[in-house]
Amino acid sequence: MDAFRAFENESLLSSYSVPARLDPFRRPLDSIQPWQFRLLAAVMLVVTSLSLAENLAVILVTFKFKQLRQPVNYIIVNLSVADFLVSLIGGTISFLTNLKGYFYMGYWACVLEGFAVTFFGIVALWSLALLAFERYIVICRPLRNMRLRGKQAALGIVFVWTFSFIWTIPPTTGWSSYTTSKIGTTCEPNWYSGAYTDRTYIIAFFTTCFIVPLLVILVSYGKLVWKLKKVSDAQGRLRTTRKPERQVTRMVVFMIIAFLICWMPYATFSILVTAYPSIELDPCLAAIPAFFSKTATVYNPIIYVFMNKQ
Repeated sequence: MDAFRAFENESLLSSYSVPARLDPFRRPLDSIQPWQFRLLAAVMLVVTSLSLAENLAVILVTFKFKQLRQPVNYIIVNLSVADFLVSLIGGTISFLTNLKGYFYMGYWACVLEGFAVTFFGIVALWSLALLAFERYIVICRPLRNMRLRGKQAALGIVFVWTFSFIWTIPPTTGWSSYTTSKIGTTCEPNWYSGAYTDRTYIIAFFTTCFIVPLLVILVSYGKLVWKLKKVSDAQGRLRTTRKPERQVTRMVVFMIIAFLICWMPYATFSILVTAYPSIELDPCLAAIPAFFSKTATVYNPIIYVFMNKQ
């Protein structure tokens, strides 16, 4: 057992590159006051509670009412499942560790939180990309894909989970690692290491799990807007008959905007510390983007409820 714990500590210290006196598994950081940790714990309690309640409500309501059982809503439910799970695992652990002031749960709990938050976060982003592509298909090519929408939604959901798992499991098997953040109470991919293996993973991860789905979103909505602008005044009645589809499209746009607002600061911060691993940042300042990104799980259910007239 002692040898196993020594291996855990050695793995952490080699990846995090901090002296033992700053080991976040042993004690809180001296540079952060206890009240700051308690404030973060309170924030996480509110965010996690709201997210769990809202996303569970979306899931239950969608499956309870038959009129909501549509392919686009199944994709939204998939997004809610991802948000629910990231809050259940990541949010709960983050609340408890901030309440304590350090990551007292140990190395493998850190790996679990880092993997869960990253995995479900990528599932959420790819779900939004799938929604954007679905909107493009429905609005721009309705007749060609009308019979296949349900099957496409199911295959798309399987792809989202499989692809996200493929790109978030490597840090648990040796290609990079999940380690504590600067504040020491949350875990994430090892942005701070300058090692070749860590940098290659981060580059591959950002390309496949952030840039590519973002491009899918931009291209899908770019073509959708271009298509709608081509509709002439003579086809005004067509636009009226497809008003529900246009309302769903606006709802998805708001979901995507809210998600990007929450995640862009964290993505920008991650790119910065990956490009300049030796940069010195205040732990509290460095924690803001990560904690702000966690609020994304709260907004989507609110948007779904207020913009879905069903």
